[in-house]
Amino acid sequence: MNLHEQLGALELGVDQLIQAVVAPQAENIPETTAPAAAPQEAPVEHAASESEAADSAVKAEAAEPVVTEQPAEPATLPTLEINRPAQNEITMTIGGQTVALRAEQIGQLIEELSNARASMTPEPPPGIPPGWRFVSTKNPVMAVQKQSNGDRLLVMRHTGHGWVPFTFSPDMVIQLYMMLTKG
Repeated sequence: MNLHEQLGALELGVDQLIQAVVAPQAENIPETTAPAAAPQEAPVEHAASESEAADSAVKAEAAEPVVTEQPAEPATLPTLEINRPAQNEITMTIGGQTVALRAEQIGQLIEELSNARASMTPEPPPGIPPGWRFVSTKNPVMAVQKQSNGDRLLVMRHTGHGWVPFTFSPDMVIQLYMMLTKG
């Protein structure tokens, strides 16, 4: 599967997730309506036959639409469920709609979520939270590139997160070296 096919599969998965969230919300929006006004009867100056009275009642009903009032229900947000039915598959269910994601789609989803999370507030906590679960990668594949301003770009391949880039100023490179060689 080439990159364009993978992107297409991911876009399809994201579209399915969006539809799973948006469609149920649209169905749950209650219609707000006003109660129908009772047709007003004109004063009768002469006696009308029963058929004329029935005809005028039908005409009055046809002139004003019948509207029923429905009680407003509180909108409930759909929940997200994540399952792992197989070694190389994750399923995500939102509002009763399930989408299965394979390894390459999960990688793309992680990348998109990571890029979005980087611009959100609040930032992740400065320290490692107690009870935090993680998978570490021993001796990751790395690439280093010198930037024009003297910074160093370090890209490391994590088995779960994929390629993770970090940029270090020259001072931070020295601190990192000292931390790694501290004995």
